[in-house]
Amino acid sequence: MPIIAGMGAPTAQGQAGIPAQDPETLKVLVVDDTATNRQILQVFLKKLGFQVDVAVDGAQAVERFVAGNPDLVLMDVMMPVMDGYEATRRIKEICGDRWVPVVFLSALDKEENLVMGLDAGGDDYLHKPVNFVVLDAKLRSLKRAIRMQRALDENRRRTQAISDNVIDGIVTIDERGVIQTVNAATTRIFGYAAEEMLGRDIAMMMPDSFRGAHRGQMARYVAGGPARLVGKGARAVEGLRKNGTGFPLDVGITELSFEGRRLFVGIVRDVTEERAAEQLLRENATRLQQYHDAQEEENALAQRIMERQMSRAGLADAAVQHWLAPAANFSGDAIAAARAPDDSLYLLLADATGHGLAAAISVLPVLTMFYDFVERGYPLDYIVAELNRQLCSTMPSGRFVAASLLWLNEETRRAQLWQGGMPDVLQLDAQGGVRARFSARQLPLGIVEFDEESAGITEIELQPGEQFVLFSDGLIEATDTAGHQFGLARLQEVLAKAPTAQRLDAVRAGVYAHTGIGQFHDDISLLLVGAT
Repeated sequence: MPIIAGMGAPTAQGQAGIPAQDPETLKVLVVDDTATNRQILQVFLKKLGFQVDVAVDGAQAVERFVAGNPDLVLMDVMMPVMDGYEATRRIKEICGDRWVPVVFLSALDKEENLVMGLDAGGDDYLHKPVNFVVLDAKLRSLKRAIRMQRALDENRRRTQAISDNVIDGIVTIDERGVIQTVNAATTRIFGYAAEEMLGRDIAMMMPDSFRGAHRGQMARYVAGGPARLVGKGARAVEGLRKNGTGFPLDVGITELSFEGRRLFVGIVRDVTEERAAEQLLRENATRLQQYHDAQEEENALAQRIMERQMSRAGLADAAVQHWLAPAANFSGDAIAAARAPDDSLYLLLADATGHGLAAAISVLPVLTMFYDFVERGYPLDYIVAELNRQLCSTMPSGRFVAASLLWLNEETRRAQLWQGGMPDVLQLDAQGGVRARFSARQLPLGIVEFDEESAGITEIELQPGEQFVLFSDGLIEATDTAGHQFGLARLQEVLAKAPTAQRLDAVRAGVYAHTGIGQFHDDISLLLVGAT
């Protein structure tokens, strides 16, 4: 259930403070294979004053990039046809020297995913569900960086185009360090008129801390000592403007002889904007690393909590087989099994909206309450009603949990089933054929308060050797490289061919063989329970 969620997009003149119309509108290319995500991002970005184009997969993203020439790309990772990493590599090749930042928006939150994104050429990485406050801040920072980069690119192009007419400052001094000539660019850079500079010591353009070292190096070189700056290419130094402010300079010095005199020509360039851009990039990198480190600490804590909830003795019951394969570090799917005081068996398979940490948090209260209620021996209809009541009162809007709950009494050969928003539950006969299919009749937990019909339970009679098969939609929607789903028909075929004790392993092997990968677009969960 790849639904983007966050803290809410700002209004056109809201918490971000960005006007709806911007005279220097930037174009953003949004790449995501989920229509809901594209729509949410499109509305959000337009409110911030961006022009928005969209693509549904990596291949189309490359085509739209060439056609639309965007200024910024928001890139999903896991997509059909071409993933986000390959699309980013191709886009960066197309860009050449032009800087177009690519920000990955992905539910994959492992450290290696972040590293792969940056190695592919990405400039930033945000996890889904997207925190729109963080995204807003990132976009404002990138907008400033893009405009600064544009200014720098324009300056470089201008410098290259008129280099023969010399836009850089050119200062000529004699062997005593006295200024002989300056060009117009030098007066502009340092803020002096030409007549204020001619005949003065070049040290007037340096902060006090550099003047003594400069005079000493100059004297040693003129006397035959080694060159420190002369003929060594551009070096980074600090200049001093007429108004007393220091600023960074790149200086290259060459020596020439003119009418028997030794002269030194300095080519000076004000690199204030370049240094500011470099500092901004360093700060962004530092903030990204800090955010990543904090996220890793939080994930580690959450992982330990989830493991304690998921690792219960009931899942080791001889009647139960289970498989859980998360799409990210954390699973939004949950499975649970427990024996009541009368030895009847209760089972739960739940699928929260989204996947990753946010989805895992959504199923935590479900697991806790399920085990508590079963331990007390409450009937299934009561458990379902209480789970729904608690989720309705505690879950934020848009967050809910689809679930299948099964009660099995092996002594009386009776079962009860409740389903809300989940795929069909299969009842297999002793040979593995589908004896019955039970479709969900109710809404997922946490959406609306239950009436008597919503908490309705399906009564089922059992025969020896039969099994129930419960699974999430991630199982049947697992796709191969061509986009074909594993599907319900293929699942039933695999179950029918495998012996009872090997059915779960057969399904797992079938899914891996079909997809050809170990990473899935959505969480996968499978639960088999048999009647002896």
